[in-house]
Amino acid sequence: MTLEQLRAFLAVARMGGVRKAAEQMNISQPAISARISSLEDYLGTRLFSRETTGVSLTAKGVVLRDYAEQIMAITERIKGDVMSDDSISSLLRLGVAETIAQTWLPDFLAALHTTFQRLNIEVTVDTSFNLREMLLDRALDLTILMGPISEYSTDNLPLPPFDLGWYRPLDLEEPDLSQVPVITYNRSSRPYRELVQKLRDLYGISTQVFPTNSLSTGFEMVASGIGVGILPSVLGRRLVAEGRIASFDPGWQPSPLVFTATYVGVPRNELIARAAKIAQEISINHAKQFNDA
Repeated sequence: MTLEQLRAFLAVARMGGVRKAAEQMNISQPAISARISSLEDYLGTRLFSRETTGVSLTAKGVVLRDYAEQIMAITERIKGDVMSDDSISSLLRLGVAETIAQTWLPDFLAALHTTFQRLNIEVTVDTSFNLREMLLDRALDLTILMGPISEYSTDNLPLPPFDLGWYRPLDLEEPDLSQVPVITYNRSSRPYRELVQKLRDLYGISTQVFPTNSLSTGFEMVASGIGVGILPSVLGRRLVAEGRIASFDPGWQPSPLVFTATYVGVPRNELIARAAKIAQEISINHAKQFNDA
């Protein structure tokens, strides 16, 4: 009986099928099936009941799952306490929201590379909604998104918030929000929902909101005169200093963006947990530098 067999067994048990387990572990389905078959042969018992919709644990499989989770937890503790950082060779599938990608992501990647020099990093930039789904599907290992995710298996580390600001074209000195389109985050985001509700409460249902998946596109839309925008102050300040757009105050401000470093904590992976902690430290330093500036 090997650790790789137990890892495959737990992956199939969690994902409910060989295909999803293979995708999570980044190995082939035949390799997963071979490990499960060898484990069943060694133990002399069936661990899964095969069904048309997937697989489910047998009674013996449930017993093994409890032991296997304990073994994996001890293994991760050993890796965290004994293994040197420069000997860790693995793949970290990282998902980040665009706000993070345009601010402190480069510093985070540099810190990861310095700490884990043999670590391979695969970065996905997407909306927080999609990142959440990919994390819960085990297609990502660590996400930096608008959180937290309320799911029993996930761990959320709080990160410093991002303030949102109002921005206008230079030639539009007193925007009328009942007439001018408002540019902001994508439809599946909390800022978009909050903005739509506030505008409708103040000006009725005729107000226009232009959502975008790209923050840089949103700022360019403001600069070109299409409308005003509710966008991150950490990004808008540079464009204001360059004289491309201007800030303004309509009398109310949206809530700050709350981000978390979120990962699946069951079973615990010490590498991912440490990477999340590094993300938290980098984000705190970035927020401090921005506030000091």
